[in-house]
Amino acid sequence: MGGAVQHRGEGGPVHSADAVESIQREMTVFARRARASAGRLHPELSLVSYTLLGHVEESGGCRATDLAAHYALDKSTVSRQVAGLERAGLIERRPDPKDQRVQVLHLTRSGRHILDRVTQSRRAAFRERLTGWPAEDLRRFAEYLVRYNA
Repeated sequence: MGGAVQHRGEGGPVHSADAVESIQREMTVFARRARASAGRLHPELSLVSYTLLGHVEESGGCRATDLAAHYALDKSTVSRQVAGLERAGLIERRPDPKDQRVQVLHLTRSGRHILDRVTQSRRAAFRERLTGWPAEDLRRFAEYLVRYNA
């Protein structure tokens, strides 16, 4: 086993290599569950689409190139996702008031409605899964996720 002992739990010592492997496995399960739940809520709304819609809303509108840069995605990948969201009537392009040559993506009324519905459903699912967790565990888990994603 590689790595130093980091924590002693019910199953004995946990080595750092084992912990990293466990984290990777559990993050994969988490991502699969997130993708599946997004698909159940709206067939055209994949996890990637949900994430892109959320960013467009949070930013108050943005360019497709901004999405690609923010999420470190290939421009063609974002372009396909944006085209699908446009076809579904969830986003629209508007000229940038500062530069009429630039197109800015904005949520449509339908896009905002779908995003709100999916977000509420996801929050409810998180609350359900975390029911019974002590407040200190929730606080620590939140801090670890913020630290991991920083």
